[in-house]
Amino acid sequence: MLRGTVLAKAGAIGLALAALIGAKPKPSPPLSKAWVPDNGDGTYRNPVLYADYSDPDVLRSGNDFYLVASSFNATPGIPVLHSRDLVSWELIGHVLDAQEPRATFDLPRHGGGVWAPSLRKHAGLFYVYWADADTGIYVATAKDPAGPWSKPELVKAAKGWIDPCPFWDDDGKAYLVNAFAASRTGIKSTLVLSRLSEDGKRVLDDGVLVYDGHQKHPTIEGPKLYKHGGYYFIAAPAGGVPSGWEVALRSKNPYGPYEDRIVLAQGTTAINGPHQGGWVDTAKGEYWFLHYQDRGVYGRVVHLEPMKWVDDWPVIGDAGEPVATHKKPEISGKPLLATPAESDEFEGAKLGLEWQWQANAQPGWALPAPNEGLLRLTCVDPPQDLRNLWDAPNLLLQKFPGPAFTVTAKVEFNGLNDGERAGLVVFGNDYATLAFERRGAEVVLAQTVCKGASTGAAEKESGVVRAPPNTLYLRARVLEGGRTEFTFSRDNLAFTALGEPFQAQPGRWVGAKIGLFALRAREQVREAGYADVDWFRVE
Repeated sequence: MLRGTVLAKAGAIGLALAALIGAKPKPSPPLSKAWVPDNGDGTYRNPVLYADYSDPDVLRSGNDFYLVASSFNATPGIPVLHSRDLVSWELIGHVLDAQEPRATFDLPRHGGGVWAPSLRKHAGLFYVYWADADTGIYVATAKDPAGPWSKPELVKAAKGWIDPCPFWDDDGKAYLVNAFAASRTGIKSTLVLSRLSEDGKRVLDDGVLVYDGHQKHPTIEGPKLYKHGGYYFIAAPAGGVPSGWEVALRSKNPYGPYEDRIVLAQGTTAINGPHQGGWVDTAKGEYWFLHYQDRGVYGRVVHLEPMKWVDDWPVIGDAGEPVATHKKPEISGKPLLATPAESDEFEGAKLGLEWQWQANAQPGWALPAPNEGLLRLTCVDPPQDLRNLWDAPNLLLQKFPGPAFTVTAKVEFNGLNDGERAGLVVFGNDYATLAFERRGAEVVLAQTVCKGASTGAAEKESGVVRAPPNTLYLRARVLEGGRTEFTFSRDNLAFTALGEPFQAQPGRWVGAKIGLFALRAREQVREAGYADVDWFRVE
């Protein structure tokens, strides 16, 4: 890495020239080396997002499409993605900088937080609704989906009311449909419709039961309310996550009674549980359905299905079965070939949008140093009741980006105190690390595995290198299915295996993640050590 006054002067000259000639257009981020859904011949392959964007909802505004997804306890929360063709998606922002109440989400709340957001536009504003299963239903608004978003407002204080979706009717009346979490309410397989204030900020009543799925569609949830051809439609998943199906409910009245029909199921395909998502039309008049599929270690990846209307019913996929490949949507305007960001050279003043913490971030955890082209991770004091990294709030993580990939990070470790450690982590209910650690006067590089992290199990060391140089290239190679091999290098050319292969596992309702961490062994008064990460590359 180049440092010093020459680089500083060159940077100053460059800034001055930019001011004189005007800012250049922001370059498009590089395409993923792990997964690109556009086949380049007018067709695409599923999934269009080979990453854990659970419970997706989608909206068209003009020629642009926007997608939101569940983020649970991770922050920043509620990712917002943009596309021109429903195939190529770019991550453009998040709705939440942090989750409230802070006292709750300053520590990891695995599986808590944001559930199943819905995205709609009304009266010039974009609305995102979501549920916190422990407190109620929230809304935030923005003039631009990229943000800034308003401070969340509690629309309905109700424990266990989940998966909300608003709807503004032609007569100006507004409604909210939602499901229930049996774990909080004892209610399941039930959909309720409530009146909503015209500005979308208040639920006006306690709701009316509009559909009971116990007999035909157990575990019906995730409802989305639409209107088409004079009918009200509720699109909803049923049957459970790994093996469920998508249901369309149809009525001439928003309160029902509703007819029901299964409109997408696995059938003879290899795509299990194709359900829960959003319908969307294009400016050319086509209809499409984006939904998730549970892929275990990869989480709930997103598929795109063609959709047509027959006898005022939607027909999704290939005669009700999901497609593996298909002709791309007809769109207006030029498509934007893009994939969500993954690699990071740490040249900006902020973390890349691909990064999320597993609790609300605190100042000083990560300090971008754009002039140096690095990210400094502070070895943070752990929570008092830390059992393993499952309880550590300062894991800086991103989603698995495809079926097989390699991550390499250049890390310089400056551990000052006994027990400080920093490096790579592949994280889920089980996790593994490849990290520097200071042990008294000595620094080592160790590979550890923790099986049963969510139950409080202890880490076990499976390999160690004593007295390594303080700068190394740390690598995790993830093979298809999640089997992970850890290696390290002094020169980024010759890599040496360390420890045992590790089988990555999903987390609580999310896929496995990969990223960085820096931690102290216990609270200490003296100066904390740190790790400088030069870059993090996904290939």
